[in-house]
Amino acid sequence: MYMSAESLDPDPMADTMSVGDARQHLAEAIDRARRGPVTLTRRGRPAAVLVDAAQFERMVAALEDAEDIAAARAAMDEPGDNIPWEQVKADLGL
Repeated sequence: MYMSAESLDPDPMADTMSVGDARQHLAEAIDRARRGPVTLTRRGRPAAVLVDAAQFERMVAALEDAEDIAAARAAMDEPGDNIPWEQVKADLGL
């Protein structure tokens, strides 16, 4: 799911930093991102969010899990009989 910068409603208490400041103080921006998301602004508007790598991995995993759950629910709603998992494994030789 893509969200444009215009659709973001940043938390006023969230850490923010201008893109220019982040460019000049990259190490500090990274350190701040380790404590929580840092909204990078351009001309006073949200442009990007800097997050810790571990947090990003958790976010991607959660999104993938949500997509898998949605796909499974959609498959279960398809017309026709469901095939039992044991039969699928047997058919695939697993």
